[in-house]
Amino acid sequence: MNGDALVSTDIVLVGGGHAHVHVLKAFGARALPDVRVTLVTRDLETPYSGMLPGIVAGLYAPDEAHIDLVRLAAATGARLVHGEAVGLDRAAKRVLLAGRPPIDYDILSFDVGITPDLAAIAGAAEHGIAAKPIGAFLAMLEGLRTRCRAGAVRRVAVVGGGAGGVELMLSLRARLIADAAGTGGEQNLSFVLVTDGALLATHNGRVQRACRHHLAAAGVEVLERCPVAALAPGGVVCRDGTVIPADVVLLATHAAPPLWFAATGLARDAGGFLAVTPTLQVANDPDIFAAGDCAGLVETPRQKAGVYAVRAGPPLAANLARRARGEKLRRWRPQLRYLALISTGKRYAVASWGPLKAEGAWLWTVKDFIDRRWMDTYRHPERMKPTVAPAP
Repeated sequence: MNGDALVSTDIVLVGGGHAHVHVLKAFGARALPDVRVTLVTRDLETPYSGMLPGIVAGLYAPDEAHIDLVRLAAATGARLVHGEAVGLDRAAKRVLLAGRPPIDYDILSFDVGITPDLAAIAGAAEHGIAAKPIGAFLAMLEGLRTRCRAGAVRRVAVVGGGAGGVELMLSLRARLIADAAGTGGEQNLSFVLVTDGALLATHNGRVQRACRHHLAAAGVEVLERCPVAALAPGGVVCRDGTVIPADVVLLATHAAPPLWFAATGLARDAGGFLAVTPTLQVANDPDIFAAGDCAGLVETPRQKAGVYAVRAGPPLAANLARRARGEKLRRWRPQLRYLALISTGKRYAVASWGPLKAEGAWLWTVKDFIDRRWMDTYRHPERMKPTVAPAP
């Protein structure tokens, strides 16, 4: 228990991801007696991944897709510690921070996202730009745009053929072409998407064909079943020795958990992510929870997708509250399927749900409405109403 006479239980949230912003909102709506919530975050703004393609394409201003964690913590009564977690002392129940004193916890939760798996491709750290973490990518995006306008970049490659890679390529292409419009520079730009397997391998054939059509219409060359071995100063080197020329290479491939997870002694899955049970507790420590991309559900594995991080928020908030009260926790079973709305670089989207496919400008309007509605409360915490709270 915390030594503060006014606080008997310290709940510490490490990371300002999609699940944790809901936890802040839930505890702000109904604070528990003698419980203090602390958010430890490296970044004071957190981007919403669902709106990233729109930011890249220029359809959203960056501010529209970022949550101000300082304002959110203040509005919900949470303590905020600006620092980067780098380790864990489980015996003393402390989170270790870079350049700061450790933070004590009674109950701990991680929602720190993922980092690029630069070790998987030789030369990736030196010659690639990773799409995650999003904040770092957006900072690099402005430099890339400047280089393109100056004529220093003419050929752009994206490695990764999932929905994220397709959206990144089409959005980036739309932005760079718009930047060059009227100068004649658009004539000099070319784009290539490289993927180890089939394009959009986890989606149905009709969605794959629709996205191939949109890529072709945008003049994007698509190289499927071309595993990448390395990045070099001149471009991408495939395992069969093929060299794909490129002035800049962006990576939308599988990412990895923070490296320091390995030294915590916490249970991890085959990918190194924190192994969590259906109650969102780490499998070998009932006082530690995890959600979002840094967590791996051991009984109900799901792909890394923002929708699962968002939907983990309510059950995570409820179970953190139950743990603080000493009550039995409830199991969460995330849905098997979710509606994917794949942006095409303009106000147009392709919908994918199981075997179904649809597309049109109206679907982008639906996506825009859903994203803005979710963001609105967190971007304007002063409008919060006490209607959501951890379930008893």
